[in-house]
Amino acid sequence: MADEPKIAFAKPAVPTAGTLVVLADEDLAFGAAARDVVAPLGIERAAATARFKGKAGSSFEMINPVGAGYDRLIVFGLGKSDKIGETDWVKTGGQILGKIGHAEEATILFDPPDVAASAEAAAALALGMRLRAYRFDRYKTRKKDDEDDKAPQRLTIGVEADAEARRLWRTGKAIADGVDFARDLVNEPANVLVPVEFARRAEEALEDVGVTVEVLDQAALKKIGMRALLGVNQGSANECRVVVMRWDGAKEAGAAPIAFIGKGVCFDTGGISIKPAGGMEDMKGDMAGAACVVGLMHALAARKAKVNAVGLIGVVENMPDGNAQRPGDIVTSLSGQTIEVINTDAEGRLVLSDVLWYCQERFKPQAMIDLATLTGAILVALGQEHAGLFSNDDTLAERLAAAGRTTGERVWRMPLGPEYDKLIDSKFADMKNVGGRNAGSITAAQFLKRFVNDVPWAHLDIAGTGMAAPQTDTNRSWGSGWGVRLLDRLVAEYYEG
Repeated sequence: MADEPKIAFAKPAVPTAGTLVVLADEDLAFGAAARDVVAPLGIERAAATARFKGKAGSSFEMINPVGAGYDRLIVFGLGKSDKIGETDWVKTGGQILGKIGHAEEATILFDPPDVAASAEAAAALALGMRLRAYRFDRYKTRKKDDEDDKAPQRLTIGVEADAEARRLWRTGKAIADGVDFARDLVNEPANVLVPVEFARRAEEALEDVGVTVEVLDQAALKKIGMRALLGVNQGSANECRVVVMRWDGAKEAGAAPIAFIGKGVCFDTGGISIKPAGGMEDMKGDMAGAACVVGLMHALAARKAKVNAVGLIGVVENMPDGNAQRPGDIVTSLSGQTIEVINTDAEGRLVLSDVLWYCQERFKPQAMIDLATLTGAILVALGQEHAGLFSNDDTLAERLAAAGRTTGERVWRMPLGPEYDKLIDSKFADMKNVGGRNAGSITAAQFLKRFVNDVPWAHLDIAGTGMAAPQTDTNRSWGSGWGVRLLDRLVAEYYEG
């Protein structure tokens, strides 16, 4: 995983070196500890000169304040501090880290005015800092000392409830580690992260935290009968894999697991239906759904989640050699249903169809959630602000929506229905893998629905959120690790014993 800053919690105290951050609201009010710091500095006059009014996300700084032992003071604005919730504190943590910049060490006096300085809020602040600090630069041979996204090495959050904050941060750090692991996987180039290497890294990292991992090789997949998945990979020189991950943390032995399934196309040329050259390099990220599942399983195990969970990922390449699948081919999926392949660039749903069926048949899960960078159409519909949510179960859909509102990884529910189902009926097989230009994301989800039977199921189309991700206060990475926090919260709120 990427290098990370060391985050510690302590009682509020003014440091003797480094950068000090204090918090102010939009009335330029401070908490008690911060007031003692700023009172001798004539802060009101300095703030007026800097036109600082404490608005949310704004700041101003003083270098080498007279009589202070620390090197720099940053006054960070919270706006209406009594209106800040968990998601806001995570965002604020990212913003503060961006203001701190290159300082080797920094201390944040966490005593916001007009609101209790809770351990929960301090841990959320730390999470935001940690998420913002991530960088992927392992392939750069010349690194600049003054890169804009360079993070401090040591961060101390001064909060009265420091012991409780440390306890909560153990969970927060586990989640951050899962996000960063997913980001690393998505950011890797496709010549490095071929399917076999993806499976190896997942196995190595997850077994270290207690997850049971089983890697099904190509021979095993042929024996099982995953012909839809194998058809996608048959044009590649690299073998495909399915990785099965199990975390058994529930108090009740043998409790039905919740299942997470990820699309892992390590590179997608489109196959014979080849993509245009412009932007094709982004297709190294077409395994963001699988990366999320691996990162999530890492987070659940690292924080010892009291749940039984299984993760399954289908890891393939979609390449256009002389053995590649052709438009018009008909494959028989693991379910026994036949699929006419109209467009080889609609490959992710073929991979998921076999893995979804295998998951429900083998594990009898209480619910299944799949994640996939599945359609460009979801970007047209929702942009990069929401992932598309499709579900056959209203309760599961609302739980995902609620977890999205809490974490900021938001979803928007899209329709399913028999009217759309007609669009993927085939003249020659049970179904075809595309339904035409209209409702492309919906027909893709409708295709997947044919492989879940009556299991409560949700499909998350993360084409707009998982790769080429928006740059935000907590994500400066091309690969965002989107979904790890969302699904961890879903488990914590609704499925842990």
